[in-house]
Order: sequence, then structure tokens, then C-alpha cells
Amino acid sequence: QVRLAESGGGLVQAGGSLRLSCAASESIFSINTMAWHRQAPGKQRELVATITSGGSTTYADSVKGRFSISRGNAKNTVYLQMNSLKPEDTAVYYCRINYYRGDYWGQGTQVTVSS
Repeated sequence: QVRLAESGGGLVQAGGSLRLSCAASESIFSINTMAWHRQAPGKQRELVATITSGGSTTYADSVKGRFSISRGNAKNTVYLQMNSLKPEDTAVYYCRINYYRGDYWGQGTQVTVSS
């Protein structure tokens, strides 16, 4: 069973930066996209950023210009660089890897931005 492990979350002041990492426990065949989602208390989970196998990226309007998604040299790793963080970015952040048979999800990492 493939597991995704996120790391890099924590407490940061508004305006600060964090870099989230997500690594799969083993190689995944035929990855389509890798993505980050987040879920704030009392809200639905939302898509934050995606990156395709070809390197194309998309971002939620709320994070454009502040967040950057990238893939690691190891093909089963994905990062989310978060700059100029705002209190409204506070959430549990989840990585997701979509492959030819479905999705793998991580357990999430908490990001808290204080004002």
C-alpha cells in the first residue's frame, strides 16, 4: 500500500513562508497529476495547486502569485512553496497523487498563520 507523507507544516506569522513536502513510500506507475489541497475548520476541502506530468501548473485564485508547486528530482515527490502567508491560509494541507488507477492521499499537515 503506497503512503504519502507530508511535512513542513507549522506555525508562522503573517507574511512568512513555509515549504511543504510530500513523498510517496514507493514508486507510483503512470502519474498524471500531483496536487495540494487544503481544508480549513468548518470549510470544504479545496484545491490549491496542481502540476501535471509535463510540468504544467494551475493555482487557486486565492494563492496565485504567492504559492508555487513543483516536483522533486525523485519523481514521487511534490513541494508547495508558500510565501506571503495570510491568516486565511490556515488549514490542514493534503497532497494527492493521481495515477492511472485513481488517487493517493496524504494524511495532511497543519499550517497555522498568526496575524
